Amino acid sequence: MTFDLKITGGLIHDGEGGEPYSAEIGIIDGKIAEIGSGLGEARRTIDAAGCIVTPGFIDLHSHFDGQATWDDRLEPSVCHGVTTTVMGNCGVGFAPVHKTDHERLIKLMEGVEDIPGTALAEGLKWNWDSFPDYMDALEAQNRTIDIAVHIGHDPLRVYVMGDRAIADEDATDADIATMRDLVRAAIEAGAIGFSTGRSDVHKTADGDFTPSSEATARELAGIASAFQGLDYGVVQAVSDFDLEREGDRFEAEWKVLEAYVKAAGGRPFSMSLMQRDFAPDQWKQILGKAEEMKRQGVDMRVQVAPRGIGVFLGLQCTFHFFMGYPSYKKIAHLPFDERVAIMKTPEFKAQILSEKTDKLSGPGSSIPPLADLLMEHIDFVATKLFRLGDNPDYEQPPEQSLAAQAEREGIPLMEKLYDTVLERDGQELIYFPIYNYTEGDYGNVHTMMTHPQALQGLGDGGAHVGTICDASTPTYLMSYWTRDRTRGPRVPLPRAVQMLTSDITDYLGLKDRGRIKVGQKADLNIIDHERLNVLPPYMVKDLPAGGQRLLQKATGYRATLVSGVPVVLDDVVTDERPGRLVRAGR
Repeated sequence: MTFDLKITGGLIHDGEGGEPYSAEIGIIDGKIAEIGSGLGEARRTIDAAGCIVTPGFIDLHSHFDGQATWDDRLEPSVCHGVTTTVMGNCGVGFAPVHKTDHERLIKLMEGVEDIPGTALAEGLKWNWDSFPDYMDALEAQNRTIDIAVHIGHDPLRVYVMGDRAIADEDATDADIATMRDLVRAAIEAGAIGFSTGRSDVHKTADGDFTPSSEATARELAGIASAFQGLDYGVVQAVSDFDLEREGDRFEAEWKVLEAYVKAAGGRPFSMSLMQRDFAPDQWKQILGKAEEMKRQGVDMRVQVAPRGIGVFLGLQCTFHFFMGYPSYKKIAHLPFDERVAIMKTPEFKAQILSEKTDKLSGPGSSIPPLADLLMEHIDFVATKLFRLGDNPDYEQPPEQSLAAQAEREGIPLMEKLYDTVLERDGQELIYFPIYNYTEGDYGNVHTMMTHPQALQGLGDGGAHVGTICDASTPTYLMSYWTRDRTRGPRVPLPRAVQMLTSDITDYLGLKDRGRIKVGQKADLNIIDHERLNVLPPYMVKDLPAGGQRLLQKATGYRATLVSGVPVVLDDVVTDERPGRLVRAGR
């Protein structure tokens, strides 16, 4: 037997959480054909000496819905060992769609996921109408990694209800029946599941609540009934439980989600889980409800992140501390270098530091009220503002915060923030772990990650491109949590691999990947674990229409294979494009 490719000398972590073992892997026609020692000849051999070999990582939560239609690289995910990514989370997406609603869906994605509307307008081909048509369009293009996609509630609601979808109107029985039928058709065509978004933080580019955030329990349950009788497909949701509205609405919102999940005919369900400063114990309530659902026989999971869910603030980013100041707004239209030059002058600095910020949110603004709340409490917020550094440190103690530095230096906080954003010629990025860092460490993150109903997720690849770069979290979990962490317990390496592979494929029902076994798809990582690290994020302008986004690379990936084809070699993306659309239930 002659193999297409053979991997030798590596220590195999097979994705099931057990002890690693040494063996060779032989690959034929994109699948693992044999595992053992002294395997036969191969047309190509990769020496994995000194490395671990793992299944390819599964990214459960991304937003490449637009980017995947024009971009065949799918960075930064491919740079972090990801071989399959799941798009269409949080209820947003681009199908189904009427031709008259293209701009409306662009504004939804721009507001909710911070993807430049100009980039979407230029990049999207719109050669689809129905969701199955959209999947066909995705399937027609090859890319580095495999993709799977949810059908999202927002475009579905707009497609069926038109203007009524965004006018805070309840869906009629006929609306619900049509939405249910369209979801059923999408799932039968291979959609991985259905997603809904119920977060007040999510706004359109015009500052409106998203269509799905206002849906009733009756509507959600009616749509979810599309899954009844099917043995595949998942349902997903994001909710902040109406934190920005009056009163304690947790129980009322939970009843909506419970009706939604229980109507889905026993299909697995997951929702985002994080600690919010303004409701620091809510995550415990959610876990308690998840455990109760599990006892009732509902396969409920929570999607968690392995670090603070943080935003980057800087003059290049979507947000920074001075964007609401009158003097800054007068120069905001100028090219970046000109703005920086003006801000470096003593006169401008003195003027802006004498001012107060205007309100950022409100009618016509996609900026959530949370941004104004953070500026109102900037003295507290600054205790969680950090320079990330050349060797990114995401778990820094409060004494390293910019607030602590300003106090030690004896200067006003806003002056410290002003000077910091101008460092490196205005390219400095300030890290703000907005969620999961209330206590200034990862104690609660560890509790979430190790919960038996937890799934690794929330990387948001392709989204929040001007503020967030969390698609690097697979590399972070595999390096920081298994090797470098000193401020608390670590995660065993075999378990970390399992969290990124078979835990997720078992939930999704993808039986052909997630483990190193004969017959499985040859999606594999060869990792020099000692060299594995995330590099600092940086801003690039490579989106359509000159749009910018944050990227973050890694070191330590000797190879990443998709269907036995190297898409990364020695940390560099290759020209190979073996990635395909994954159709669930096939």
